[in-house]
Amino acid sequence: MIRSSNGSINVVAVRLVCLLAGAIGSGLVLLTSCTPPPEESVLALVNGRQITQNEFETRWGELADATRARYEKEGGKRRFLDELITRELLMQEARKQGLDQNDAIRDRAQRYREQLILDELLKDRIKAKIELSKEELDAFYEKHAHELLSPLKVQVSQMLLPHFPAAKDLEKQINQGGDFAKFAQRYSLDNKTKAKGGDLGPYRKDLLIPEVDAIVHTLKPGMVSAPVKTDAGYYLVMVTALDKEIIQADLAVRERLRQELLNEKRRKRFDDVIADIRTKAIIRLADASRYVADDVGTH
Repeated sequence: MIRSSNGSINVVAVRLVCLLAGAIGSGLVLLTSCTPPPEESVLALVNGRQITQNEFETRWGELADATRARYEKEGGKRRFLDELITRELLMQEARKQGLDQNDAIRDRAQRYREQLILDELLKDRIKAKIELSKEELDAFYEKHAHELLSPLKVQVSQMLLPHFPAAKDLEKQINQGGDFAKFAQRYSLDNKTKAKGGDLGPYRKDLLIPEVDAIVHTLKPGMVSAPVKTDAGYYLVMVTALDKEIIQADLAVRERLRQELLNEKRRKRFDDVIADIRTKAIIRLADASRYVADDVGTH
């Protein structure tokens, strides 16, 4: 095959050979076909170096979806071709300076190539989709319950009163439209929540003493409980609906935890693959390994 200096097929040269063959006569049979190959569409010539349509389409197809979408908004394929031309100019300048022969760059390129090979190997070995069962996810959420809202997504407020008549009177006033928070600030004996109008924040496990906790699960948002007798006195408790922002933040935490569990399972599968490969290998540490062992713990 006749090619030009940059590696492309020299169609003119092929045609010249065919003309010469015709002039020689029918007595000579040429082994090389005289039908010139179809010319590949060339989009640009950069100092004689061709950027073909095939090369362009290959590189365009390798772009991430988000990157391709950005190009489509900012000039499309014409913009991308301009950047390929700029890249080729830079590569030609780098070759002029001998950077393609630089040993340090060659070493880094080799390490990058090896990493690509390893990534492909592991992608093939760990190709099965990792899934989480509901039981696994629920158990993981339970382990991190202190970070999450409970299924009972309400805001809790309480006040502690010294005796039943006081608690019953305030319950009546609140049901008639009285402000729970103002009453708590004025009358509550619970110094931890008094200044905040009795606000305890979103309901979580172990937020309330058992007697009050049992009552919370029977209330609807906006309802105040009947007086709850405890050793400390009588509690009134109210629940209200959570703000959407708080619920959205909880959903974000749940998604973060789900990703953590997925990553744990991926690491476990990776470790299993490595362990399997190592069990089939013969590994002997050379004498020089003692220098590694001696170095442990010296810093």
